[in-house]
Amino acid sequence: MSFKKAEAVIEPSCFARFLLDPPTIGEKTRGRAAKVIADTFAAMLAGARSEVSEPLLAYVAGSGGFTGHHVVCGTSHQATAEAAALINGTFAAALEFDDVLSMMPGHPSAVVVSALAASDAASTASGSEVINAYIIGIETGARLAQAMTLGHYKKGFHATGTLCLFSALGALAYIEKLSAAQIDHAIGIAASLSSGIQGNFGTMTKSLHSGLAASNALRAVNLAKTGFTARSRIFETEGGYFDTYGVSESNLALIDGKFGNPWIVDSPRITLKRFPCCYATHRGIDAVLELKKALGITAQQVKKATCLVPPGGLIPLKFEWPGSRFEALFSMPYAVAVSLLHERPVLASFTTDAVSSAEVNRLRPLIEVREDAVCVADYPDYESKSYGSRGEVRVMIETTDGVVASRTVVIAPGHPDRELTWEQLDAKFSDCAASAEFTPNFATETFALLRELDQAPEFGRIVSRMTKSEA
Repeated sequence: MSFKKAEAVIEPSCFARFLLDPPTIGEKTRGRAAKVIADTFAAMLAGARSEVSEPLLAYVAGSGGFTGHHVVCGTSHQATAEAAALINGTFAAALEFDDVLSMMPGHPSAVVVSALAASDAASTASGSEVINAYIIGIETGARLAQAMTLGHYKKGFHATGTLCLFSALGALAYIEKLSAAQIDHAIGIAASLSSGIQGNFGTMTKSLHSGLAASNALRAVNLAKTGFTARSRIFETEGGYFDTYGVSESNLALIDGKFGNPWIVDSPRITLKRFPCCYATHRGIDAVLELKKALGITAQQVKKATCLVPPGGLIPLKFEWPGSRFEALFSMPYAVAVSLLHERPVLASFTTDAVSSAEVNRLRPLIEVREDAVCVADYPDYESKSYGSRGEVRVMIETTDGVVASRTVVIAPGHPDRELTWEQLDAKFSDCAASAEFTPNFATETFALLRELDQAPEFGRIVSRMTKSEA
């Protein structure tokens, strides 16, 4: 008589247990999530007319990606699920106008919303269920980031590509109703697809990280659904994710009992961008705008502008002066210059023509930006914050008639403590839609639907509006 050896029963991971039985989500939490989803579609539409669009669409066309039925936002194309997620995720991040979650630090919503928009299960689900999936997805990636600690980012990884992948995976696992085993295999697969390095900031590839993360989340989930396997405890295993991507402080025990307690969407909450450039520049921009208003001056009356940031504050801002539109998104001196010139920086402030304009380049020798320990001040949570949100930013302006004034900004506009209103978000959506050559009527009607997403019978009906044929 022969006996079959019993297979070992593997206890589901903490992530699988959470995704299978998440805590109740309150109405206020859902309202906050709906606002971020609407903001993400705004950034996605604007990105469809960015420089990444032409080469990315050409790549997808050449690889046979335009054979499916999934919407490519801001275009007339339809694509396979993974191709649509790749494109829409890249579009949403292309203009640096998507959200920020500083605790990661990363931009999770471009990844999560793009993955959900390419999911058949999400397409036929109600807006209410998609909001739930979004909240649960954000929680998944953010808690992983908390366990990894900021050391992951300090090693040079771009958390949007590496960690937000798991945010999208969590959202998909919930909406697709994966089993515990499927979830853990999908996580194991995704761990081998996790990618993105900061060395590509200031190039098209920075935004591609978002598209790859969304597409890879779909790929990992779809593979797991077919029975494809991976290491079920990839985070804890020797040579696994924490060993490879983490630091000595990385530890899953750091998130024991924290899933949904509180929801990340409630605390620390997600920041929406007021300005279309790297979030690390926003406090400097805000200080310049406040000083211009207080002094009643124009750029012509500025003799010198000095911007001080905390030590490490220029790490994500790699360009002293940009040589391209992409580099302009990561240049504090350029951000100061366009803030001096205009009422506020807008999408048009970061075009190729704007970067090469004589009026912007005239200001270059008048602007000094440097890291200074004075910006550390006495902030007890300083070390736990990302480089672009820790401490404070100080700007001093000296005018041509000898007046000197300064402003200190701790919290950037769009931060949860200075959150964008629905009305401000409406204006942002209209600007983004117009930049993508959609009609005002399209913007008004589509934004109204997104604002009432919780009441929508089918998420896919809203996504289907995002094509040029519907504009």
